[in-house]
Amino acid sequence: MITLKSDQELKLMREAGKIVMRALLEVKERVRPGISTVELDRVAAKCIRKSGGIAAFKGYRGFPATICASINEQVVHGIPSVRRLSEGDIISVDVGVLKGGYYADAAMTFPVGKVSETARLLMEVTRIALEKGIEQAQEGNYLGDISHAIQTYVEKHGFFVVREYVGHGIGKQMHEEPQVPNFGTPKTGPVLRPGMTLAIEPMVNAGTSDVELLGDGWTVVTKDGSLSAHFEHTVAITDEGPIVLTACSE
Repeated sequence: MITLKSDQELKLMREAGKIVMRALLEVKERVRPGISTVELDRVAAKCIRKSGGIAAFKGYRGFPATICASINEQVVHGIPSVRRLSEGDIISVDVGVLKGGYYADAAMTFPVGKVSETARLLMEVTRIALEKGIEQAQEGNYLGDISHAIQTYVEKHGFFVVREYVGHGIGKQMHEEPQVPNFGTPKTGPVLRPGMTLAIEPMVNAGTSDVELLGDGWTVVTKDGSLSAHFEHTVAITDEGPIVLTACSE
């Protein structure tokens, strides 16, 4: 069931969203060759705790960490570890926060030092694809309009959207209806209404849309070992247009 949020609920989600972005930006400042992903996890955990939020991912369905840290061919749900970042890597960091009974969720992909032209373009296309999807998050549009905008932009640049993992509704629960695919047909799916809140999150691969799950039960990787990037925002549909609840406001 699709839930519609009141102005007060959106305000609470925005508070959670501010903490999400604060944590992401603090992690971004520390991304460099030689740092381990578990160190980045501690940075995010400290920021969330200090800001009065609760790390939404830790313990969620058994996930053991505060952030998802996915390096290079890892698409999503990478588990922080003692692995250290190297020059030329890219790392996707996903953060979720619970605050005042409501969730917010966002992700960004960061370069580690100087990266390849393919990596740079992949990150740029994925980031802009998210913007294209958000532009379609208008009252009266369809969910498929968001999905189609993301897919067409990505494929125009020769990359591939992941099809097995998608965005989602979000609010009192981390995952609510509807699912938000990064591929689809315009004018299909639910009509977008004010009060709907969506986690829109293109996951884009350089070489193939095919992915597989590693033996840890969490980490998703590209099947051909090619690079993957991930950007995400929590977005509210309003009668004045989409509002990004995880936007940088400080």
